[in-house]
Amino acid sequence: MTKEELLEQIESQGIKYIRLQITDINGALKNVEIPSTELESSLTNGTMFDGSSIEGLVRINESDMLLKPDINTFTVLPWTVEREKVGRFICDIHTSDGKHFPGDPRYVLKKVMNEMKEYGYTPYAGPEPEFFILPRDEKTRQPILSPLDKGGYFDLLPIDLGERVRKNMVETLQSMGIRVEAAHHEVANSQHEIDFRYDNALRTADNIQTFKLVVRTIALLNGLWATFMPKPFFGMNGSGMHTHLSIFKDGKNIFYDPNGTYQLSNELRWFIGGVFKHIDTITVLANPTINSYKRLVPGYEAPVNIAWSVSNRSALVRIPMSRGEGTRLELRSPDPTANPYLLLASVFSAGLEGIKNK
Repeated sequence: MTKEELLEQIESQGIKYIRLQITDINGALKNVEIPSTELESSLTNGTMFDGSSIEGLVRINESDMLLKPDINTFTVLPWTVEREKVGRFICDIHTSDGKHFPGDPRYVLKKVMNEMKEYGYTPYAGPEPEFFILPRDEKTRQPILSPLDKGGYFDLLPIDLGERVRKNMVETLQSMGIRVEAAHHEVANSQHEIDFRYDNALRTADNIQTFKLVVRTIALLNGLWATFMPKPFFGMNGSGMHTHLSIFKDGKNIFYDPNGTYQLSNELRWFIGGVFKHIDTITVLANPTINSYKRLVPGYEAPVNIAWSVSNRSALVRIPMSRGEGTRLELRSPDPTANPYLLLASVFSAGLEGIKNK
């Protein structure tokens, strides 16, 4: 919608406050709240903030920076509806002279997508973020480090608190315009997965950040604690964020070749080659915490070797059986602590280099 239509909608819905959201270099969400009466000015001129106080931005003598809301990311935070409605925009970071800040993770991904556009390519991604739901101490309000249930993969449990909360999370995501495809209990006790439909790389990264906000918020509102820590419990499966990747050109999936071996194209193989060439660097971004490497050990379906397969779920790259428009590769190393903008930027940049150099 146009800026004028958006402002009219916000006024008609009685939305009093707007949160302007960005992601720092570590993948953490940051935001500032402004009255809705200031939104028109923010959309036109940006909102000034102190960039030196956010991890990975600028030095104190360069602190004045601007938030520029992306009009396509507006949504209402559903948990505020019963109180005063609050709207949300995801923003791009600009310097005080109005230029894109090169250290903005969202802008880094946009640059890679623009480079791919020069070749006629549109990158798509679909994540599978996993997380644990834990009980919370009523007095300290901190998580209790023990499982909430004894369930396993795809288990149909008696309707307990964890199951109800996950359903609430799905409903909240759908109300915010994120199309959920599946939700289920994962392998480990108290572990869950919610999958949402693939989209272009930028919208997928935005959706991952919104997903994390929703999961944590809904858990807290229900007296529980959601954690995306990759390996919170020794001897149990950790939480990954398997990421499905494909590229379209002129409306067709370039990874599909009906006459190729396994019906896979050379472009898909070259893409994997580029990813493998740069996997050390990608791993720094896909697995950014010390705890990440407690997950990447043998015996738990997490990859430990640089290999690809059309079936084996322990491979670094797996090719799901779907063909045609659904042909894709699944990178299985990332975990949910990754900054999604930098993760997708690095993987698609490496893959594009692989295609260019064959």
